[in-house]
Amino acid sequence: MTAILSYGAYVPFYRLARATISAALGVDAGKGARAVASYDEDTVTMAVEAARACMAAAGAAVPDVVSFATTDPPYLEKLNAATVHAALDLPSEARAVDLACSLRCGLAGLLQAADAAASGRTSLVTMSDIRIGAPEGPAERGGGDGAAAFLVGPGKGIARIVETYSETHEYLAQWRAPGQRFARAWEERFALTQAYQPLMQRAAATLLERAGVGVERIKAAVLDAPNPRAAGPVAKAIGLRPEQMVDSLLTEIGHTGTAHAGLMLASALDRAEPGDLLLVVSVSDGVDGLLLEVTEGRKTFEPRRTVAALVASKRDDLPYTRYLKWRGLLETEPPRRPDPDRPAAPPSLRSERWKFAFVGSQCSACGTYHLPPQIVCVACRASGRMKPAPFADRRASIRTFTIDRLAYTPQPPMVVAVIDFEGGGRFESELTDCEPEKVEIGQQVEMTFRRLYTAQGVHNYFWKARPIR
Repeated sequence: MTAILSYGAYVPFYRLARATISAALGVDAGKGARAVASYDEDTVTMAVEAARACMAAAGAAVPDVVSFATTDPPYLEKLNAATVHAALDLPSEARAVDLACSLRCGLAGLLQAADAAASGRTSLVTMSDIRIGAPEGPAERGGGDGAAAFLVGPGKGIARIVETYSETHEYLAQWRAPGQRFARAWEERFALTQAYQPLMQRAAATLLERAGVGVERIKAAVLDAPNPRAAGPVAKAIGLRPEQMVDSLLTEIGHTGTAHAGLMLASALDRAEPGDLLLVVSVSDGVDGLLLEVTEGRKTFEPRRTVAALVASKRDDLPYTRYLKWRGLLETEPPRRPDPDRPAAPPSLRSERWKFAFVGSQCSACGTYHLPPQIVCVACRASGRMKPAPFADRRASIRTFTIDRLAYTPQPPMVVAVIDFEGGGRFESELTDCEPEKVEIGQQVEMTFRRLYTAQGVHNYFWKARPIR
């Protein structure tokens, strides 16, 4: 049996209210908000967050394959999945692969994982996107940022894969050439009537026919398309009732591109019960779909955070100009300080587990923890008696903190705290995704994988602390 063994989701903390867009540009941007990745986030860091949530709920399972799907990779010539692999501290034997260039590649990664499960392999599928649109355009107000992750392999899991379906067609509906910042789209009636709707309808009907079930048996249906107007006519054509449709999340966070079908599926799994049938269809340059049956394993499965909780955990007062600066769409005066040096390759390799996986050390003689890892214990002076001590998934509390209004940060002011980890260990860390006026001593925080800066085309990834969401 091939099944989804675990899943996780991630929605950034910040929201850009569409009313804010309307006020800034003098256009009607609609209601709700779009999720916005922070200045220190990219598609890799968001994929890591979703994958951490997935693996935390998976217990002791270790994937044989890690895939990373996006249309906005931090590197065009370097394996981005290797960074995800390193941040999760996975065995070096685990294969890593990037999937890109189409909104379809997220669900396609899930189907590839299902194929790999037939040969006994377990795959961690991550899908993550940052959607950027030209000001005043539909992609700006309708897009969003987010990520999802699924662990797929042999076993009963929480939802077995009953049927899959795929079609590939060459048509020009949405595209972006190398060097272009914004995707372009053909006249929408063509995409809706000649591509999206007929493909989605055929995929859904075929999945149900192959499984031998009626549409009334579907508990929750995920219908994902680049154009939100595609889902309604398809649902009506195949006989889906409104209560069977999974919330598209478009009002709350926007369309998250490659990750959107995954986020909607995660939302459906959050509410699913054993025996439920879930229908998933995603269209772009063809169509992919799958039919899932929720198993008894869902009763004991506890997601790290539900999609609803992530959507509700937010700060929705992001100014429009700050959003433009974060996305590089508004050039501003740079800080009058020397440019940072790019991270050097040799020390990054030597300290890979510390830099990417946040693994410190513990003295086996006296038990003292060290961050960063040391050779000689600062407490008992024992030398060469250290063992690895992972800290990425440990919670901590703020011992003391400072709010710096002079240090440069794209989200002023900068907040730096000394944090004490549960069980031992102290570290000085920048706080992110926080409201400075609400930071206090004793506050619980957790670690999050972030991009500190980019210099000469090299992304400097490390860990920051954030208030628990």
